[in-house]
Amino acid sequence: MGDDSEWLKLPVDQKCEHKLWKARLSGYEEALKIFQKIKDEKSPEWSKFLGLIKKFVTDSNAVVQLKGLEAALVYVENAHVAGKTTGEVVSGVVSKVFNQPKAKAKELGIEICLMYIEIEKGEAVQEELLKGLDNKNPKIIVACVETLRKALSEFGSKIILLKPIIKVLPKLFESREKAVRDEAKLIAVEIYRWIRDALRPPLQNINSVQLKELEEEWVKLPTSAPRPTRFLRSQQELEAKLEQQQSAGGDAEGGGDDGDEVPQIDAYELLEAVEILSKLPKDFYDKIEAKKWQERKEALEAVEVLVKNPKLEAGDYADLVKALKKVVGKDTNVMLVALAAKCLTGLAVGLRKKFGQYAGHVVPTILEKFKEKKPQVVQALQEAIDAIFLTTTLQNISEDVLAVMDNKNPTIKQQTSLFIARSFRHCTASTLPKSLLKPFCAALLKHINDSAPEVRDAAFEALGTALKVVGEKAVNPFLADVDKLKLDKIKECSEKVELIHGKKAGLAADKKEFKPLPGRTAASGAAGDKDTKDISAPKPGPLKKAPAAKAGGPPKKGKPAAPGGAGNTGTKNKKGLETKEIVEPELSIEVCEEKASAVLPPTCIQLLDSSNWKERLACMEEFQKAVELMDRIEMPCQALVRMLAKKPGWKETNFQVMQMKLHIVALIAQKGNFSKTSAQIVLDGLVDKIGDVKCGNNAKEAMTAIAEACMLPWTAEQVVSMAFSQKNPKNQSETLNWLSNAIKEFGFSGLNVKAFISNVKTALAATNPAVRTAAITLLGVMYLYVGPSLRMFFEDEKPALLSQIDAEFEKMQGQSPPAPTRGISKHSTSGTDEGEDGDEPDDGSNDVVDLLPRTEISDKITSELVSKIGDKNWKIRKEGLDEVAGIINEAKFIQPNIGELPTALKGRLNDSNKILVQQTLNILQQLAVAMGPNIKQHVKNLGIPIITVLGDSKNNVRAAALATVNAWAEQTGMKEWLEGEDLSEELKKENPFLRQELLGWLAEKLPTLRSTPTDLILCVPHLYSCLEDRNGDVRKKAQDALPFFMMHLGYEKMAKATGKLKPTSKDQVLAMLEKAKANMPAKPAPPAKATSKPMGGSAPAKFQLASAPAEDSVSSSAEPKPDLKKAKAPGLSSKAKSAQGKKVPSKTSLKEDEDKSGPIFIVVPNGKEQRMKDEKGLKVLKWNFTTPRDEYIEQLKTQMSSCVAKWLQDEMFHSDFQHHNKALAVMVDHLESEKEGVIGCLDLILKWLTLRFFDTNTSVLMKALEYLKLLFTLLSEEEYHLTESEASSFIPYLVVKVGEPKDVIRKDVRAILNRMCLVYPASKMFPFIMEGTKSKNSKQRAECLEELGCLVESYGMNVCQPTPGKALKEIAVHIGDRDNAVRNAALNTIVTVYNVHGDQVFKLIGNLSEKDMSMLEERIKRSAKRPSAAPIKQVEEKPQRAQNISSNANMLRKGPAEDMSSKLNQARSMSGHPEAAQMVRREFQLDLDEIENDNGTVRCEMPELVQHKLDDIFEPVLIPEPKIRAVSPHFDDMHSNTASTINFIISQVASGDINTSIQALTQIDEVLRQEDKAEAMSGHIDQFLIATFMQLRLIYNTHMADEKLEKDEIIKLYSCIIGNMISLFQIESLAREASTGVLKDLMHGLITLMLDSRIEDLEEGQQVIRSVNLLVVKVLEKSDQTNILSALLVLLQDSLLATASSPKFSELVMKCLWRMVRLLPDTINSINLDRILLDIHIFMKVFPKEKLKQCKSEFPIRTLKTLLHTLCKLKGPKILDHLTMIDNKNESELEAHLCRMMKHSMDQTGSKSDKETEKGASRIDEKSSKAKVNDFLAEIFKKIGSKENTKEGLAELYEYKKKYSDADIEPFLKNSSQFFQSYVERGLRVIEMEREGKGRISTSTGISPQMEVTCVPTPTSTVSSIGNTNGEEVGPSVYLERLKILRQRCGLDNTKQDDRPPLTSLLSKPAVPTVASSTDMLHSKLSQLRESREQHQHSDLDSNQTHSSGTVTSSSSTANIDDLKKRLERIKSSRK
Repeated sequence: MGDDSEWLKLPVDQKCEHKLWKARLSGYEEALKIFQKIKDEKSPEWSKFLGLIKKFVTDSNAVVQLKGLEAALVYVENAHVAGKTTGEVVSGVVSKVFNQPKAKAKELGIEICLMYIEIEKGEAVQEELLKGLDNKNPKIIVACVETLRKALSEFGSKIILLKPIIKVLPKLFESREKAVRDEAKLIAVEIYRWIRDALRPPLQNINSVQLKELEEEWVKLPTSAPRPTRFLRSQQELEAKLEQQQSAGGDAEGGGDDGDEVPQIDAYELLEAVEILSKLPKDFYDKIEAKKWQERKEALEAVEVLVKNPKLEAGDYADLVKALKKVVGKDTNVMLVALAAKCLTGLAVGLRKKFGQYAGHVVPTILEKFKEKKPQVVQALQEAIDAIFLTTTLQNISEDVLAVMDNKNPTIKQQTSLFIARSFRHCTASTLPKSLLKPFCAALLKHINDSAPEVRDAAFEALGTALKVVGEKAVNPFLADVDKLKLDKIKECSEKVELIHGKKAGLAADKKEFKPLPGRTAASGAAGDKDTKDISAPKPGPLKKAPAAKAGGPPKKGKPAAPGGAGNTGTKNKKGLETKEIVEPELSIEVCEEKASAVLPPTCIQLLDSSNWKERLACMEEFQKAVELMDRIEMPCQALVRMLAKKPGWKETNFQVMQMKLHIVALIAQKGNFSKTSAQIVLDGLVDKIGDVKCGNNAKEAMTAIAEACMLPWTAEQVVSMAFSQKNPKNQSETLNWLSNAIKEFGFSGLNVKAFISNVKTALAATNPAVRTAAITLLGVMYLYVGPSLRMFFEDEKPALLSQIDAEFEKMQGQSPPAPTRGISKHSTSGTDEGEDGDEPDDGSNDVVDLLPRTEISDKITSELVSKIGDKNWKIRKEGLDEVAGIINEAKFIQPNIGELPTALKGRLNDSNKILVQQTLNILQQLAVAMGPNIKQHVKNLGIPIITVLGDSKNNVRAAALATVNAWAEQTGMKEWLEGEDLSEELKKENPFLRQELLGWLAEKLPTLRSTPTDLILCVPHLYSCLEDRNGDVRKKAQDALPFFMMHLGYEKMAKATGKLKPTSKDQVLAMLEKAKANMPAKPAPPAKATSKPMGGSAPAKFQLASAPAEDSVSSSAEPKPDLKKAKAPGLSSKAKSAQGKKVPSKTSLKEDEDKSGPIFIVVPNGKEQRMKDEKGLKVLKWNFTTPRDEYIEQLKTQMSSCVAKWLQDEMFHSDFQHHNKALAVMVDHLESEKEGVIGCLDLILKWLTLRFFDTNTSVLMKALEYLKLLFTLLSEEEYHLTESEASSFIPYLVVKVGEPKDVIRKDVRAILNRMCLVYPASKMFPFIMEGTKSKNSKQRAECLEELGCLVESYGMNVCQPTPGKALKEIAVHIGDRDNAVRNAALNTIVTVYNVHGDQVFKLIGNLSEKDMSMLEERIKRSAKRPSAAPIKQVEEKPQRAQNISSNANMLRKGPAEDMSSKLNQARSMSGHPEAAQMVRREFQLDLDEIENDNGTVRCEMPELVQHKLDDIFEPVLIPEPKIRAVSPHFDDMHSNTASTINFIISQVASGDINTSIQALTQIDEVLRQEDKAEAMSGHIDQFLIATFMQLRLIYNTHMADEKLEKDEIIKLYSCIIGNMISLFQIESLAREASTGVLKDLMHGLITLMLDSRIEDLEEGQQVIRSVNLLVVKVLEKSDQTNILSALLVLLQDSLLATASSPKFSELVMKCLWRMVRLLPDTINSINLDRILLDIHIFMKVFPKEKLKQCKSEFPIRTLKTLLHTLCKLKGPKILDHLTMIDNKNESELEAHLCRMMKHSMDQTGSKSDKETEKGASRIDEKSSKAKVNDFLAEIFKKIGSKENTKEGLAELYEYKKKYSDADIEPFLKNSSQFFQSYVERGLRVIEMEREGKGRISTSTGISPQMEVTCVPTPTSTVSSIGNTNGEEVGPSVYLERLKILRQRCGLDNTKQDDRPPLTSLLSKPAVPTVASSTDMLHSKLSQLRESREQHQHSDLDSNQTHSSGTVTSSSSTANIDDLKKRLERIKSSRK
């Protein structure tokens, strides 16, 4: 029982995992109880069981499993964390529960699955169940299908996705198992219940018997729509509601919900797409052109069969469509026409929306073919065109259809009208806007009067359908001229019409469209012109309207506008008033007199034409009184103005009478219902008087009043044409001036530019300068509203005139048009714009564009031209493109019909000649501008291919494509691009360029949209794959775009879309979504309708045009820049573009308040970084000027427009300083509340403040400084650090202000400078202030000098940049300044330095003139007399500083904290390495302040750790024997403890604690950055590098996997490491010290880091990887070239051997090798070729050619060959002399390879051997031929290098040297390590002493120089000390040797290491190349360190070094060795 009782004591969760089934059973029971008790779904208890639930359901014991399932079910139902377990638990249920024999188990399993669905995990469950269908066990399949069926039945088809189930149904029906087939039948019935007939097509191919059975079952199903019976948690309130309804018997309501309840499933969606293009007969295109009709028929029949597939895969069908279109249009055989039409129908049905791009080409051809009479042809064509209509929109094909309407053939007219009627049925009120309806109605109205009855009937039907779709309100205005009979006919037709969408939809839309203005009649502009009542009116009917609604919205255009004007909103009258537009007929003079006499005093009428002016004046006064008292309704306006015009009328000679008369006209216009008829009576007279000096103003007033009554557009047109039809220049100029003013007052709404242009041109050509000036002024005003497109009308004017116009435009740039002040009350009531729901922003609003006369160019696009563009010869293609460009240029503005051009240009977008691609893109850009908004219809067939070009590998081509896409989008809006699957198809392509450009473009465009088509969701899966793309830029762009996708789709949809991802990806993506959710911008607000109305419907369009150049900028050309702001603010089109889309703020106070709520600074993600990039890349001007020029101000304005609230920006850039003060006050108020915004826009705020420094107004300056003080206080609290660009664009301007005459300002500036040091290092401030001392302003010089003094006082000498010497010399110059204050300041500063630094100052200053020097000395004496001149802080620092200067300063022993900070500042400023400063971004610089604050502890401990009293040991070495290399003098005079300090710090680098490591790295970094101290690191490089890559390994294996660790910490550590290494590898002498083994491990670590995908996912990961890249390049360039080459070869070999290593790793190693090969020509002479060739030899031995060829990649073999080839090329035949280290060369594959390579060159230069023989002959007398000598020496050195024969080798070498005294063994030694050289020298000396009999010395000092190339040593090799075995006397030189070893161990063996690392030749037969493991090396260093710490000294110490593993141990007895071993273990364990 022992074990029983044991498990009873265990906690529940452990019982659940116990191996005994009883224990588990008990555990599950208890768990079940616990689960039932927990009430809170978020209780932490749940999390304990998170990992166990899978075990609950998969228990191996059936009884226990049942209990487990019960518990699991309760868990899933109640735990909030249960969702996390979905995947594993459901897969467990499928595999381990569904196969159980017990029914109960299966039931519970199904219940668990359903419960997961209830807790919103439907997709995951469904995925697992569908996977289960592939299981071999039929039981499992049946259970999975049953579960899916139950889920569908309970939750409905909204939750359970049917498509994947339907996909597997046919397979289930084919199963051998009856049970599976039966279950399949049941689920098919269930699916049918939900989607009805949509299920038929996918099942059409199953067994007919099964299908029949299904049909029978389906018939039995009830017809009522099914309802879900179970709901998701989030929907359970809905469930409750339903229950209430049912209990109340209220199922009636429920019925209404049906449509919403069950989603309509389209059968098309459930089908698999079929690819047919590849299946076309190979000869199809030939056959379709064949002469025999039978062959053509065969070709068509083949296509017909293919297109019968109900769903076709997207592809490029352009050629096929073209071929079919040709048959339809040109084929003479009508049977084939019908067949081709059927094929087109099939294509359209199968492709749906994807066919849309071809619709435009085919529609005109089909419509024209309706001339055929044969019913079967007509029917085929009808079917085709109806199918095609469904793939596109009426808007897109409207142009083509309307063009055919004018055809003479009645059948064509009839069929086209019928087609329109059928099309209208598919429309709703919103998809059939007025702008579209108008041209159709106009065309159809012609048809209802046609002579052919069938044409009339068809037109009636079409109009009737339109009436039914959009309602009478919308259509009636167009039917104004139709007589009653016909109108009745239309209504009759309308009643018969059956709409596709059902009337319900139509009505709803109807309601929606008119919601803003219920109950008003609408009369469009055009309708107004054909007024219902009075068709006989002589002029376009003057609309008389209800007074309050006088001026309806946009244009009431006059004559010229009526036909061409966009159907803009007419007026919609107020409900309560008359609902008719009042049109006055012209009355006869008698009637007028009669009416006038009824309201005027009789005397008045009599005296009107009196000859006495006084009487006339009195009469006018009475007239005026009468008018003033008259009631509006009663006032007969026309009669009154006719009276005024009555003789003498406008020829009145007395100015007083005339003034009164004009005033009365104004009164009548204001007070009465003044119509256009009345206006025409007076306008002539007014124009005549407008130029009059005395009466001109009154005339203008009257005109303005008339304009208000009759709308400005009409009035202006009349007035201008009248003015220019007479000759008086004064009148002309004043008319134009009045118009300029009126436009500003009324706004531009509805003005017909075209009407004025000809008159303005006349005015420009006038001889009178006043007229020309007035015309130019008017153009300026128009420019404000119209934008740059206005200039197009005047491009052919004379250059002088054009430059005047441009100058006027220039003045207007950057101004926003004033808000209209007149017509507001009348306009505001008058309804909204046409594109009412904002979905049709361009409809009816692109006035300016519509005004441009468009040319038809389709006739110029001949088939010759098209074939030219497609020619094989690129020159001819280019000619064709040039012609097209010429045609478009000439036409300027073109009509949308451009024939075959789109297909031709599309082909050129993938031209192999990139120049042509660019030319095509330029043409497409031209095309967009020329065609304007009509380019919409080409988006699908031409726009999308432009996007494909974004994937081009050439940067300039991509840039051109992006510019083109932007030019198009400018014209079309974004809706067209986002609709359909095209964009998502592009994003799907795995082209990194395409992806990053496209995502960048979307990120720019999406934020500006108010709504997007639902198709945007299709891009999301591809967006997610981009987030994980291997290309870093793609990932970054995808992350940037994420918030904008979310802004439109919402978080929920986006999160749901992650369901299809792999679990690992899903988690990452969800994390990114969370992040994006935080950065998600708000959707742009809809334009504020009423108040923006005066801008009118047309304004936005103009701005869209204006913004065309602006969108792309930050623009490099100066001209478009200022438009940017206009584009951004008012120019937002009717979909407000971006958050500032509140069109021009109107001046009403209400609007002001509304605007000013909300943040003033908008946080734009990465905005600041982008601006800095732009500045660096010189895309924008660098902020650097003496006085700010306009372009700087404009640029700043532009940059601010995206992140500063519009109203605040207006204040900031106002011309009046008061507004600046206001802006500053606002900024102060928002400072605290908008910290993030302020920091995000800090660079812009500081730049704006620099502009304020140049203002003359003191109050602004004071306010700005006040703000700055607060700002810098805030920044220091937020611990923000100024970036370099922020500092350099602000500090210089602030420093200028320090010289202000006003004391109070100077004081403020100094205070700000003081605070700045908290956010910007003082050492970097120093140079800026130093620059200020060079100013001409003496006050500034003095203040700057004082400030420098303060900096030195506060931060110590290290702030002086570039060096204290240079800085002080510059300061000392000012001692001789003319100005007394400057002299004093300079002296005081130097005295401050003296107080800190003592007499060193005089050295630093250098030579001063006597006078200056005496002044300085005097001042220093005086300051010394004062008690304690320097604060205590300095006193403490003095010794430290003195030490710093002296050469033997111990730079690692720090003084007090202040000094530390100044040092760190110095490290920060990186003076020694300016390039480093640029390389390490701010985020990657060390966070030095933090380190400063928390490393105090280390500082205190330092001295205790390092006080070794080793000095006496070292004394003998100071007189070294001549043959021993001198120890670096640098260390002789250095305190002994430097080395041990460095050792200690290096040991901390590899610490497991991140902070410790960072501190150590900071200290080392400091040393490395100061040239004079860097050499202290010499000798420690390997040790440091080992510690570093140990740390890299630790991060990779441990830290990165540690969830708890902040990833920022890791990034910080990485940046320290990389920064350090970069500093190290910039110092060549140190870099060269790194040995092969260490370099190999270092490169291994760095490459592993570059490939670490976890890093890439971190926020700053990209930056880390970029820095590593940079570092690797530095390592390759600066290390010892032999070592690094050798290391890379060995690394490559290892990586190819290792199976685990990724191919990417080897590839990167090879890339490094390629770079080395590129460097070879420069480095070949410094390389030890013998050693490299040995490495290659070994490589080839391990990887013979055959083996290499088997590698997956051919790169290794190519790399090797390239390397050898380069070496051969550089060395020539001599290379064969460098094979000395290879054992048996003859067997070496390498030698053979080299010989082969050389052979070729030898053939050319004569046989090498001959030459050799000659040379050999001359050398034969020498002692031995060179080759033999080489071989002999190589043998000897090999012996020395081997363990066993080392003595023998040394003896042989000694003999050899004796024999050949002049033999040169230098080359052999030169290539070995310093240690080996000294070992050989010592050995020879010892032998010499022995032989000479100077006392026998034991040579068994046991130094076995196996070098760094042995394998990892066996433990025994570390302790092979033998001691003094023969016990004989030992000479002093031996002790010196030992001492030397000791010194080396203490890190003092530091000669200048130009020496090479060890000779690899000394290996005893290297079978496998090995490189010392760096870990062993670290052990050695650690043990050294431990010893130096514990101060072990063995004076009589015999040492044995195995340098090979870098282990240095010392012992005099075995006990000592054990002791060391123990210590080593301790160190190891403490490391862990």
